[in-house]
Amino acid sequence: MTLTTLNPMPDPTALSAEDRKLVTLARATRARTGAAEGAAVRDLDGRTYAGATVALPSLQVSAVGVCLAMALSSGAKGLEAVVVMGAETLAEVDAEAIREFAGDGVVVHLA
Repeated sequence: MTLTTLNPMPDPTALSAEDRKLVTLARATRARTGAAEGAAVRDLDGRTYAGATVALPSLQVSAVGVCLAMALSSGAKGLEAVVVMGAETLAEVDAEAIREFAGDGVVVHLA
């Protein structure tokens, strides 16, 4: 897993167009929901999934967990990239889930 921190956000041309799309999706999802974190992932077929932290008394799921669940339940076979907005570090449980699902070849951007 390749982990990069995008604080402060780099020049937009420093990321690929596909990764900039993930940043936009993660940022918009976080802003729309007011959640602690927003995330977006791109699967091996180029499909994207965006989600926000779920924090209910009876259910807690990270933004990355929401995205992984959506990708898995949609039949994705792996991931190319992950963006997490609102996190200074990637939670170990999220890192392990990414590795389990997609291996170590995934690019993860934190912003």
